[in-house]
Amino acid sequence: MKFTVYREIFFSSAHRLRNYNGKCENLHGHNWRVRLYVSTKKLDETGFVIDFKEMDRILKDVTDKLDHQNINELPFFQETNPTAENIAFFIFNESKKLVDNNRITVSGVSVWESEKSCATVEV
Repeated sequence: MKFTVYREIFFSSAHRLRNYNGKCENLHGHNWRVRLYVSTKKLDETGFVIDFKEMDRILKDVTDKLDHQNINELPFFQETNPTAENIAFFIFNESKKLVDNNRITVSGVSVWESEKSCATVEV
């Protein structure tokens, strides 16, 4: 048995896709929606996977690195194309650094760049 919870946050930023033949190769912005999934096999003494306030802190710490930035200019994205998939990968890895890996795990991250377009990274 596994318990999973998620929390969402929104941020705004710009990016441009490299090696892309279309409008998205030009600098443009999105209001991104991020969903962080955290899982465990054993609830804590309160009966939580993780406190939602803690998830808010993690999401804010991670997305503050992206919020109101040109994502292409950030160190990770200088060599990595800032696609929704790679942004989800970045948020997944940065979130993993901030959770108690002894009991809980980051099990997935979904990133929407629009209401119709979403990329997910999951274990």
